[in-house]
Formats: sequence, structure tokens, C-alpha cells
Amino acid sequence: MPPTNATAPAAPPPAPPAPPTMVRKHPCPECGANLEWSAARQSLQCPYCGTLVPWSDETREQLGSSVAEQDLQAALRNPESGRGWGPERREVQCQNCRAISVFVDGRVAQRCDFCGSPAIVAHEERNDAITPQSILPFKISDGQVRERIRQWYGSRWFAPSKLKNAALTDTLHGAYLPYWTFDAHVDASWQAEAGYYYYTTEQYRDSNGRAQTRQVRHVRWESAAGQLQHFFDDELVPGTVGVHAKLLRQIEPFPTITDLKPYTPEFVRGWTVERYQIDLGRAAQRNETDMDAQVQQLCAAQVPGDTQRNLRVQRQYRGRTFKHILVPVWLVGYTYGRKTYQVVANGYTGTIAGEQPYSWMKIFFTALAVLIVIALVMAGSGR
Repeated sequence: MPPTNATAPAAPPPAPPAPPTMVRKHPCPECGANLEWSAARQSLQCPYCGTLVPWSDETREQLGSSVAEQDLQAALRNPESGRGWGPERREVQCQNCRAISVFVDGRVAQRCDFCGSPAIVAHEERNDAITPQSILPFKISDGQVRERIRQWYGSRWFAPSKLKNAALTDTLHGAYLPYWTFDAHVDASWQAEAGYYYYTTEQYRDSNGRAQTRQVRHVRWESAAGQLQHFFDDELVPGTVGVHAKLLRQIEPFPTITDLKPYTPEFVRGWTVERYQIDLGRAAQRNETDMDAQVQQLCAAQVPGDTQRNLRVQRQYRGRTFKHILVPVWLVGYTYGRKTYQVVANGYTGTIAGEQPYSWMKIFFTALAVLIVIALVMAGSGR
């Protein structure tokens, strides 16, 4: 029996932190090359021998943990936590649209995938970027999206004929865009004046001097108050500057609540990844502004009566969490004349939104044709 005053063995030193997810490998079982995500096959695929590795629970366990929410206040208090993409990457910045692209497979971009500009320069690699925690992989393949974009161009009646004939699908690129998602519980109380309509009968004389009656609407105002509890789940705030904001809103939503997967480099090898330039602090402020507007609407919907005024809302958020995620888009960026245009497709749902130049000759002759038809109709009705 050991003596009672024996010194306990020293505890082993803590294990070194795990390397960033960016450098984790998942080799092909046949040739050992790094696997990549195939949108057409919806599985991991070797770019060299073509071996498919379906995404399964076992693959999920090998590649990383489940998707988890991060505490927002803790992250803002400790800005160094969860940062650093790892060494296996290169960054370039477009001097035209200012987008920063991250490449993890050693390839070198010749043009900006977002605006098509050749003015791209190496960007200083920094380790202060928050690592993506989850990703929504591509589901729509390039073949599928090319056909949808051709159809979209074909429906642009006032676009120049040269544009529609070219279809511009040769500049198609797939890219992962940075997004932030936010969750929060809100407790709110509101006060307002609720208005109830009521009607009285009024007598008046018409233009011929005859007595008439009519119903006149009035409003009876009463004080009203109430409470609201609501949960915001995966509210999206884009972190991109490469894609025009109005186009992003048109191709949302991305099914982040149900279909996100843990981030792993297999999903982004061979694709362009844009690094966020709207950081967590600014994104959280935008999210709070968006939630405030929604809370105002939700409280307004609770006010009884037929109309309302002087709505006052007091709210408090709790349990705010976030995720930094990557979402897939297909991009066509082109220059027509002196202006840059984008066509964007949701890489998961296939929803398309785009910008286009206009042929003023087509618009002029269409308007002229409409005026001629109206004149003919009016001339025929005057006979």
C-alpha cells in the first residue's frame, strides 16, 4: 500500500489545440488525393480518379462536429476566439469591386469571379478572420444553372439582341459567399392607441338641391397594451461585398435551418470562397436593426381595432447566438458598355436574379407600336 503522503504524479500537459478545420484532410480511399464536393453527384468526389464518397453520418463524424451556435456576447468580448483559417490558403483582392477571394487548392485566379475584372492583386493573408462553422453545399450543378440562365436571358425582352444571343454563360463561376446567422429570444411590451371605426348618418344636398343622406366614418380611440415573446431563428446577414445586395435579397432564402453541414475544406476545394468584409460586430448591429423592425411589425399586428397610432415598443433580447456560414451561388459578371452587370443564382435552390442593359431602340419602337395601336382603336371607335 503506498504511503499516505506520497505525491501524486504531475498531470500531463494539456494537449495542443487542434489545427484549424481548414487544414484537415480527407483523402480518396483509392488514390489518396483530397476529395472535393461535386454538386452534380451530391457527394464527395476525387478530382483525379473519380471515386465517389457519399455524405453519410460516418463521413460527418470523420470530418467534424455537428453545426453549433456560438454565443454572440462571448465572441464580441473575446475577438480572438475561433479565428484563423490555417496556412493552406491564398487570398486575392479585386481592385474594382473590392471582393476578397480565398483559395484553398493552390489555384490562381486570372479574373475576379464577382465582376470579371482582371485587376486582382495578392491580398495580405491575415489570421483574424473567424473560421466558418458550417456550410450549405452546392446542390444545383453548372449544367443545370447554365440552362436556367439561358432561359432567363431569353425572357429579357428589352435586352440588346447581342446580349441575349451570347447568353454569357461562358463566364459562369461557382462561389461560396460569407453569411452570418443570428438567433435570439425577444421579450417586448407595447402600448398604443387602438382605433375603432363607427358610422353616423349625415344629411346633405346634392348638386340639384335635393336632400340626400350618407354614411360618415369616425374613429373611437382607446388605449391598448400587450406583451410579445418571439424567437428569431437563423436571421441572415450577408458578409459579402462581391455580390450586389439587391440581387442577394432576390435569391434568398437559403435553407440554413435544416440543411447546413459542418464546415470542411472538401466542400470548398475547387471553388472560390469570398472572405467576409462585414465583420461580426457590424453584422450583429444590422441584425439588431432588422429584428427591431420585425418586432415593431409583430407588436403592431397585436393592436386591436381597425386602425392604430402612437405605437411604442420596449424590447429586450436574450440568448443571442450566431454562426459564420458559407452559402453557394453561381455568378455571371460581365461588362456591357461602361457598366458592370451581375446575374446570380442560388446554388441550392436555383432561384435566379440578374441585372441587364436595355436597348433603347427596342423600347422606343415598342412604345411607338403601342401608341399606333391606341390611335387605331380610338379612330375605329369614333366612326
